[in-house]
Amino acid sequence: MVTAVVVGVWSMICLGALMRGMVDQMIRNGISTLTGHLQIHSKGYREDPVVENSISDPERVLSLLKERLPVGALWTTRVRVSAVVANARHSSGVTLVGIMPDQEAEVSFIYQAVSEGRYLGSGDRNGILLGEALADKFETRLGRKLVLMSQDASGEIASRAFRIVGIFKAEMEATEEQYVFVKLSSAQEMLKMGEGISEISIMLSERKSVGQVAEVLRGALDPSIYDVHTWEEVLPMVAAIQKLYDWFIFIWYLVVFIAMGFGIVNTTLMAVFERIREFGLLKALGMRPGRIVKGVLTETSFLLLVGMMIGNIVGFVTIALLSDMGIDLSALAEGLEYAGMSRTIFPVIMAKDVIVANLVVLFLGLTVSVYPAVKAARFRPVQAMRHT
Repeated sequence: MVTAVVVGVWSMICLGALMRGMVDQMIRNGISTLTGHLQIHSKGYREDPVVENSISDPERVLSLLKERLPVGALWTTRVRVSAVVANARHSSGVTLVGIMPDQEAEVSFIYQAVSEGRYLGSGDRNGILLGEALADKFETRLGRKLVLMSQDASGEIASRAFRIVGIFKAEMEATEEQYVFVKLSSAQEMLKMGEGISEISIMLSERKSVGQVAEVLRGALDPSIYDVHTWEEVLPMVAAIQKLYDWFIFIWYLVVFIAMGFGIVNTTLMAVFERIREFGLLKALGMRPGRIVKGVLTETSFLLLVGMMIGNIVGFVTIALLSDMGIDLSALAEGLEYAGMSRTIFPVIMAKDVIVANLVVLFLGLTVSVYPAVKAARFRPVQAMRHT
Protein backbone atom coordinates (compact mmCIF):
# COMPACT_ATOMS: atom_id res chain seq x y z
CA MET A 1 0.00 0.00 0.00
CA VAL A 2 2.83 2.38 0.88
CA THR A 3 4.58 1.53 -2.38
CA ALA A 4 1.41 2.30 -4.36
CA VAL A 5 1.10 5.67 -2.63
CA VAL A 6 4.79 6.48 -3.20
CA VAL A 7 4.56 5.69 -6.93
CA GLY A 8 1.28 7.60 -7.23
CA VAL A 9 2.51 10.76 -5.51
CA TRP A 10 5.83 10.62 -7.36
CA SER A 11 4.11 10.33 -10.76
CA MET A 12 1.67 13.14 -9.93
CA ILE A 13 4.39 15.56 -8.89
CA CYS A 14 6.81 14.70 -11.71
CA LEU A 15 4.27 14.70 -14.54
CA GLY A 16 2.68 17.89 -13.21
CA ALA A 17 6.10 19.59 -13.11
CA LEU A 18 6.93 18.44 -16.65
CA MET A 19 3.61 19.71 -17.99
CA ARG A 20 4.11 23.04 -16.22
CA GLY A 21 7.62 23.13 -17.66
CA MET A 22 6.34 22.61 -21.20
CA VAL A 23 3.76 25.37 -20.84
CA ASP A 24 6.28 27.68 -19.16
CA GLN A 25 8.77 27.15 -22.00
CA MET A 26 6.04 27.84 -24.57
CA ILE A 27 5.10 31.08 -22.81
CA ARG A 28 8.74 32.17 -22.38
CA ASN A 29 9.55 31.39 -26.01
CA GLY A 30 6.47 33.22 -27.22
CA ILE A 31 7.10 36.28 -25.06
CA SER A 32 10.81 36.51 -25.94
CA THR A 33 10.17 35.99 -29.66
CA LEU A 34 9.19 39.62 -30.30
CA THR A 35 5.94 39.46 -28.31
CA GLY A 36 6.78 40.86 -24.88
CA HIS A 37 4.24 41.08 -22.10
CA LEU A 38 2.39 43.94 -23.80
CA GLN A 39 2.27 45.45 -27.28
CA ILE A 40 1.00 48.82 -28.47
CA HIS A 41 -0.05 49.25 -32.10
CA SER A 42 -1.87 51.75 -34.22
CA LYS A 43 -5.55 50.90 -34.59
CA GLY A 44 -6.01 48.14 -37.16
CA TYR A 45 -2.37 47.06 -37.37
CA ARG A 46 -3.03 43.60 -35.97
CA GLU A 47 -5.65 42.92 -38.63
CA ASP A 48 -3.56 44.42 -41.46
CA PRO A 49 0.16 44.79 -40.57
CA VAL A 50 1.20 47.19 -43.31
CA VAL A 51 3.22 50.41 -43.30
CA GLU A 52 0.07 52.53 -43.56
CA ASN A 53 -1.08 51.27 -40.14
CA SER A 54 2.00 52.51 -38.31
CA ILE A 55 2.30 54.73 -35.24
CA SER A 56 3.27 58.07 -36.78
CA ASP A 57 4.08 59.88 -33.52
CA PRO A 58 5.79 57.37 -31.21
CA GLU A 59 7.35 60.00 -28.93
CA ARG A 60 3.96 60.89 -27.53
CA VAL A 61 3.33 57.28 -26.54
CA LEU A 62 6.85 56.77 -25.21
CA SER A 63 6.59 59.80 -22.93
CA LEU A 64 3.36 58.36 -21.51
CA LEU A 65 5.04 55.00 -20.90
CA LYS A 66 7.71 56.69 -18.80
CA GLU A 67 4.98 58.05 -16.54
CA ARG A 68 2.60 55.08 -16.34
CA LEU A 69 4.71 51.92 -16.45
CA PRO A 70 5.83 50.36 -13.13
CA VAL A 71 9.44 50.38 -11.97
CA GLY A 72 11.57 47.80 -13.78
CA ALA A 73 9.55 47.80 -17.00
CA LEU A 74 11.48 47.84 -20.28
CA TRP A 75 10.29 48.66 -23.77
CA THR A 76 11.49 49.01 -27.32
CA THR A 77 10.16 50.25 -30.65
CA ARG A 78 10.13 48.24 -33.87
CA VAL A 79 9.21 48.30 -37.51
CA ARG A 80 7.70 44.97 -38.50
CA VAL A 81 6.45 44.35 -42.05
CA SER A 82 6.22 41.50 -44.53
CA ALA A 83 9.07 41.41 -47.01
CA VAL A 84 10.89 39.28 -49.56
CA VAL A 85 14.56 38.44 -49.10
CA ALA A 86 16.64 37.28 -52.08
CA ASN A 87 20.10 36.53 -53.28
CA ALA A 88 21.40 35.32 -56.64
CA ARG A 89 19.92 31.84 -56.21
CA HIS A 90 17.02 31.99 -53.78
CA SER A 91 14.14 34.13 -52.58
CA SER A 92 11.71 33.73 -49.70
CA GLY A 93 8.99 35.56 -47.84
CA VAL A 94 10.09 36.80 -44.39
CA THR A 95 9.16 39.28 -41.71
CA LEU A 96 11.44 42.30 -41.75
CA VAL A 97 12.03 43.62 -38.24
CA GLY A 98 13.69 46.98 -37.70
CA ILE A 99 15.08 47.18 -34.17
CA MET A 100 16.92 49.51 -31.83
CA PRO A 101 19.83 47.17 -30.95
CA ASP A 102 20.49 48.35 -27.38
CA GLN A 103 16.85 48.34 -26.30
CA GLU A 104 15.99 45.14 -28.16
CA ALA A 105 18.79 43.28 -26.39
CA GLU A 106 16.96 43.76 -23.06
CA VAL A 107 13.50 42.81 -24.32
CA SER A 108 13.72 39.88 -26.75
CA PHE A 109 15.77 36.78 -27.54
CA ILE A 110 17.82 38.07 -30.44
CA TYR A 111 20.90 39.39 -28.60
CA GLN A 112 21.52 36.09 -26.80
CA ALA A 113 20.70 34.04 -29.91
CA VAL A 114 23.56 35.23 -32.16
CA SER A 115 25.65 32.10 -32.86
CA GLU A 116 27.92 33.37 -35.65
CA GLY A 117 29.29 36.82 -36.33
CA ARG A 118 28.04 39.60 -34.08
CA TYR A 119 24.98 41.51 -33.00
CA LEU A 120 23.90 44.68 -34.78
CA GLY A 121 25.94 47.73 -33.77
CA SER A 122 25.50 51.48 -34.07
CA GLY A 123 27.51 51.57 -37.30
CA ASP A 124 25.64 48.77 -39.09
CA ARG A 125 23.56 50.95 -41.38
CA ASN A 126 23.33 48.13 -43.94
CA GLY A 127 23.84 45.18 -41.59
CA ILE A 128 21.37 42.31 -41.29
CA LEU A 129 20.84 39.36 -38.93
CA LEU A 130 19.23 36.16 -40.18
CA GLY A 131 18.57 32.71 -38.77
CA GLU A 132 20.67 29.59 -39.29
CA ALA A 133 17.85 27.79 -41.11
CA LEU A 134 17.42 30.68 -43.56
CA ALA A 135 21.19 30.94 -44.10
CA ASP A 136 21.33 27.21 -44.90
CA LYS A 137 18.34 27.51 -47.20
CA PHE A 138 19.98 30.40 -49.10
CA GLU A 139 23.44 28.72 -49.04
CA THR A 140 24.93 31.93 -47.73
CA ARG A 141 27.25 32.99 -44.91
CA LEU A 142 28.67 35.97 -43.04
CA GLY A 143 29.76 38.88 -45.22
CA ARG A 144 27.48 37.98 -48.13
CA LYS A 145 24.77 40.34 -49.37
CA LEU A 146 21.01 39.91 -49.36
CA VAL A 147 18.38 42.11 -50.99
CA LEU A 148 15.23 43.00 -49.06
CA MET A 149 12.05 44.10 -50.85
CA SER A 150 8.83 45.41 -49.35
CA GLN A 151 6.08 47.96 -49.94
CA ASP A 152 6.95 51.44 -48.66
CA ALA A 153 4.73 54.19 -47.27
CA SER A 154 3.90 55.50 -50.74
CA GLY A 155 2.75 52.10 -51.99
CA GLU A 156 5.81 51.52 -54.14
CA ILE A 157 8.16 48.54 -53.98
CA ALA A 158 11.26 49.45 -52.00
CA SER A 159 14.45 47.39 -52.10
CA ARG A 160 17.81 47.62 -50.45
CA ALA A 161 20.94 45.49 -50.18
CA PHE A 162 22.17 44.43 -46.74
CA ARG A 163 25.32 42.59 -45.68
CA ILE A 164 25.09 39.67 -43.23
CA VAL A 165 26.85 40.61 -39.98
CA GLY A 166 25.39 37.88 -37.77
CA ILE A 167 23.49 34.60 -37.80
CA PHE A 168 21.21 33.61 -34.93
CA LYS A 169 19.95 30.28 -33.61
CA ALA A 170 16.46 30.27 -32.10
CA GLU A 171 14.57 27.69 -30.04
CA MET A 172 12.40 26.92 -33.08
CA GLU A 173 13.57 26.52 -36.65
CA ALA A 174 10.46 28.33 -37.89
CA THR A 175 11.69 31.49 -36.11
CA GLU A 176 15.03 31.20 -37.90
CA GLU A 177 13.27 31.07 -41.26
CA GLN A 178 10.71 33.78 -40.54
CA TYR A 179 12.58 36.79 -39.15
CA VAL A 180 15.40 39.00 -40.43
CA PHE A 181 16.65 41.94 -38.38
CA VAL A 182 18.04 45.31 -39.42
CA LYS A 183 18.47 48.61 -37.59
CA LEU A 184 15.27 50.57 -37.00
CA SER A 185 16.63 53.66 -38.79
CA SER A 186 17.56 51.53 -41.83
CA ALA A 187 14.07 50.04 -42.03
CA GLN A 188 12.44 53.46 -41.66
CA GLU A 189 14.64 54.91 -44.38
CA MET A 190 14.03 52.01 -46.75
CA LEU A 191 10.24 52.13 -46.24
CA LYS A 192 10.05 55.94 -46.22
CA MET A 193 8.34 55.92 -42.83
CA GLY A 194 10.04 58.96 -41.32
CA GLU A 195 9.83 58.52 -37.54
CA GLY A 196 6.97 56.02 -37.77
CA ILE A 197 7.07 52.59 -36.12
CA SER A 198 4.95 49.46 -36.26
CA GLU A 199 4.81 48.56 -32.59
CA ILE A 200 6.05 49.14 -29.07
CA SER A 201 6.90 45.98 -27.12
CA ILE A 202 6.93 46.11 -23.30
CA MET A 203 8.49 43.71 -20.80
CA LEU A 204 7.39 43.92 -17.17
CA SER A 205 9.28 42.72 -14.13
CA GLU A 206 6.36 40.44 -13.17
CA ARG A 207 4.13 38.54 -15.58
CA LYS A 208 1.21 38.50 -13.14
CA SER A 209 0.82 42.30 -13.38
CA VAL A 210 0.21 42.26 -17.15
CA GLY A 211 -3.58 42.63 -16.93
CA GLN A 212 -3.42 45.53 -14.49
CA VAL A 213 -0.82 47.44 -16.51
CA ALA A 214 -2.78 46.82 -19.73
CA GLU A 215 -5.88 48.42 -18.20
CA VAL A 216 -3.83 51.45 -17.11
CA LEU A 217 -2.46 51.95 -20.62
CA ARG A 218 -5.84 51.45 -22.27
CA GLY A 219 -7.26 54.15 -20.04
CA ALA A 220 -4.40 56.53 -20.84
CA LEU A 221 -4.29 56.01 -24.64
CA ASP A 222 -7.01 57.02 -27.08
CA PRO A 223 -8.75 53.72 -28.00
CA SER A 224 -9.74 55.11 -31.40
CA ILE A 225 -6.05 55.52 -32.30
CA TYR A 226 -4.16 52.86 -30.37
CA ASP A 227 -4.60 49.20 -29.45
CA VAL A 228 -3.01 47.66 -26.35
CA HIS A 229 -2.63 43.86 -26.45
CA THR A 230 -1.43 41.46 -23.77
CA TRP A 231 0.71 38.45 -24.62
CA GLU A 232 -2.36 36.24 -24.11
CA GLU A 233 -4.19 38.15 -26.86
CA VAL A 234 -1.18 38.02 -29.19
CA LEU A 235 -0.59 34.32 -28.47
CA PRO A 236 -4.13 32.92 -27.99
CA MET A 237 -3.08 29.32 -28.67
CA VAL A 238 -0.44 29.37 -25.92
CA ALA A 239 -2.92 30.93 -23.47
CA ALA A 240 -5.51 28.25 -24.35
CA ILE A 241 -2.97 25.46 -23.84
CA GLN A 242 -2.07 26.89 -20.43
CA LYS A 243 -5.71 26.70 -19.31
CA LEU A 244 -6.13 23.24 -20.88
CA TYR A 245 -3.13 21.89 -18.96
CA ASP A 246 -4.64 23.06 -15.66
CA TRP A 247 -7.56 20.69 -16.24
CA PHE A 248 -5.40 17.96 -17.74
CA ILE A 249 -3.17 17.86 -14.65
CA PHE A 250 -6.21 17.54 -12.39
CA ILE A 251 -7.65 14.76 -14.58
CA TRP A 252 -4.28 12.98 -14.47
CA TYR A 253 -4.34 13.15 -10.67
CA LEU A 254 -7.74 11.45 -10.65
CA VAL A 255 -6.60 8.75 -13.09
CA VAL A 256 -3.53 7.98 -10.99
CA PHE A 257 -5.61 7.88 -7.83
CA ILE A 258 -8.23 5.56 -9.31
CA ALA A 259 -5.45 3.10 -10.16
CA MET A 260 -3.96 3.57 -6.71
CA GLY A 261 -7.37 3.43 -4.99
CA PHE A 262 -7.96 -0.19 -6.01
CA GLY A 263 -4.72 -1.12 -4.29
CA ILE A 264 -5.68 0.80 -1.15
CA VAL A 265 -9.11 -0.83 -0.90
CA ASN A 266 -7.74 -4.30 -1.63
CA THR A 267 -4.93 -3.99 0.92
CA THR A 268 -7.21 -2.57 3.62
CA LEU A 269 -9.82 -5.29 3.05
CA MET A 270 -7.16 -7.99 3.30
CA ALA A 271 -5.91 -6.47 6.56
CA VAL A 272 -9.47 -6.37 7.91
CA PHE A 273 -10.31 -9.99 7.04
CA GLU A 274 -7.03 -11.22 8.50
CA ARG A 275 -8.02 -9.59 11.82
CA ILE A 276 -11.64 -10.71 12.09
CA ARG A 277 -11.04 -12.45 15.45
CA GLU A 278 -9.32 -9.31 16.77
CA PHE A 279 -12.27 -7.08 15.85
CA GLY A 280 -14.71 -9.63 17.27
CA LEU A 281 -12.80 -9.67 20.58
CA LEU A 282 -12.78 -5.86 20.73
CA LYS A 283 -16.55 -5.73 20.18
CA ALA A 284 -17.09 -8.47 22.79
CA LEU A 285 -15.14 -6.32 25.27
CA GLY A 286 -17.50 -3.43 24.59
CA MET A 287 -15.78 -1.35 21.92
CA ARG A 288 -18.26 0.65 19.88
CA PRO A 289 -18.38 0.17 16.07
CA GLY A 290 -17.48 3.83 15.57
CA ARG A 291 -14.18 3.35 17.39
CA ILE A 292 -13.33 0.37 15.21
CA VAL A 293 -13.98 2.49 12.10
CA LYS A 294 -11.82 5.23 13.60
CA GLY A 295 -9.03 2.74 14.33
CA VAL A 296 -8.96 1.36 10.78
CA LEU A 297 -8.98 4.88 9.29
CA THR A 298 -6.17 5.93 11.65
CA GLU A 299 -4.01 3.04 10.43
CA THR A 300 -4.81 3.93 6.82
CA SER A 301 -3.97 7.61 7.49
CA PHE A 302 -0.59 6.63 8.88
CA LEU A 303 0.23 4.52 5.82
CA LEU A 304 -0.95 7.29 3.48
CA LEU A 305 1.15 9.92 5.25
CA VAL A 306 4.27 7.73 5.16
CA GLY A 307 3.75 7.03 1.45
CA MET A 308 3.09 10.70 0.71
CA MET A 309 6.24 11.78 2.55
CA ILE A 310 8.44 9.33 0.67
CA GLY A 311 6.69 10.09 -2.64
CA ASN A 312 7.26 13.83 -2.22
CA ILE A 313 10.94 13.35 -1.41
CA VAL A 314 11.50 11.06 -4.40
CA GLY A 315 9.53 13.45 -6.64
CA PHE A 316 11.53 16.52 -5.58
CA VAL A 317 14.82 14.67 -6.02
CA THR A 318 13.79 13.54 -9.51
CA ILE A 319 12.81 17.07 -10.50
CA ALA A 320 16.05 18.48 -9.06
CA LEU A 321 18.05 16.08 -11.25
CA LEU A 322 16.01 16.96 -14.35
CA SER A 323 16.22 20.70 -13.66
CA ASP A 324 19.96 20.78 -14.39
CA MET A 325 19.94 18.99 -17.74
CA GLY A 326 16.28 19.03 -18.76
CA ILE A 327 14.70 16.47 -21.07
CA ASP A 328 16.13 16.70 -24.57
CA LEU A 329 13.40 16.20 -27.16
CA SER A 330 15.45 17.22 -30.20
CA ALA A 331 14.47 14.00 -32.00
CA LEU A 332 10.87 15.26 -31.95
CA ALA A 333 11.82 18.83 -32.85
CA GLU A 334 9.52 19.16 -35.86
CA GLY A 335 6.44 18.04 -33.97
CA LEU A 336 7.35 20.18 -30.97
CA GLU A 337 7.80 23.29 -33.14
CA TYR A 338 4.32 22.78 -34.56
CA ALA A 339 2.99 23.08 -31.01
CA GLY A 340 5.33 25.97 -30.20
CA MET A 341 7.34 23.94 -27.68
CA SER A 342 11.03 24.09 -26.92
CA ARG A 343 13.50 21.35 -27.83
CA THR A 344 14.47 20.93 -24.16
CA ILE A 345 11.90 20.70 -21.37
CA PHE A 346 12.80 21.84 -17.85
CA PRO A 347 10.33 20.89 -15.09
CA VAL A 348 8.64 23.65 -13.10
CA ILE A 349 7.15 22.97 -9.67
CA MET A 350 4.07 24.92 -8.64
CA ALA A 351 3.05 24.83 -4.99
CA LYS A 352 -0.62 24.41 -5.83
CA ASP A 353 0.09 21.26 -7.87
CA VAL A 354 2.00 19.64 -5.01
CA ILE A 355 -0.69 20.59 -2.49
CA VAL A 356 -3.53 19.32 -4.70
CA ALA A 357 -1.70 16.04 -5.39
CA ASN A 358 -1.20 15.35 -1.69
CA LEU A 359 -4.74 16.37 -0.75
CA VAL A 360 -6.20 14.14 -3.45
CA VAL A 361 -4.24 11.15 -2.15
CA LEU A 362 -5.05 11.85 1.52
CA PHE A 363 -8.75 12.63 1.36
CA LEU A 364 -9.71 10.23 -1.42
CA GLY A 365 -7.51 7.57 0.18
CA LEU A 366 -9.43 7.92 3.42
CA THR A 367 -12.71 7.96 1.49
CA VAL A 368 -12.08 4.61 -0.22
CA SER A 369 -10.94 3.17 3.12
CA VAL A 370 -14.31 3.84 4.71
CA TYR A 371 -15.83 0.69 3.20
CA PRO A 372 -13.25 -1.70 4.72
CA ALA A 373 -13.51 0.16 8.03
CA VAL A 374 -17.30 -0.16 8.10
CA LYS A 375 -16.94 -3.84 7.15
CA ALA A 376 -14.72 -4.36 10.20
CA ALA A 377 -17.22 -2.59 12.47
CA ARG A 378 -20.11 -4.80 11.33
CA PHE A 379 -18.59 -8.14 12.36
CA ARG A 380 -20.65 -9.89 15.04
CA PRO A 381 -18.58 -10.97 18.06
CA VAL A 382 -19.83 -14.60 18.08
CA GLN A 383 -19.24 -15.14 14.37
CA ALA A 384 -15.90 -13.34 14.50
CA MET A 385 -14.64 -15.45 17.41
CA ARG A 386 -15.52 -18.68 15.52
CA HIS A 387 -13.57 -17.51 12.44
CA THR A 388 -10.37 -19.38 11.75
